Amino acid sequence: MGIAEMIEEIKKHPRYHEVGMILCHNGVVRGTSRDGKAVSELTVNVDEERLTEIIQETKARPGIVEVLVEVKTGKLKVGDDVMYCVVAGDIRENVFPALKDTVNAIKRDVTKKVER
Repeated sequence: MGIAEMIEEIKKHPRYHEVGMILCHNGVVRGTSRDGKAVSELTVNVDEERLTEIIQETKARPGIVEVLVEVKTGKLKVGDDVMYCVVAGDIRENVFPALKDTVNAIKRDVTKKVER
């Protein structure tokens, strides 16, 4: 599922009438690491149990209606999509921090990456 399909799924949510905004994150494999080294490939593994916990934690936050996340696993090439995260909620003061915190928690606790 891509971001467009995730947004369409959110629009079918029974509480969609409470949504004032939908924010999306699309993580992509960069051609360089954070320290500037060239990257040709990224191998990604996911802790599915922790991912589920993070999604549930975010859904429990004030004003959040839905959270959908997809993380690609295996070997990915530069330019490939790695992660989609879509957060729907009432107002920006709730939704912006929820998206940021969710993406950071996933990157910190869920994904294990090896750059080549």
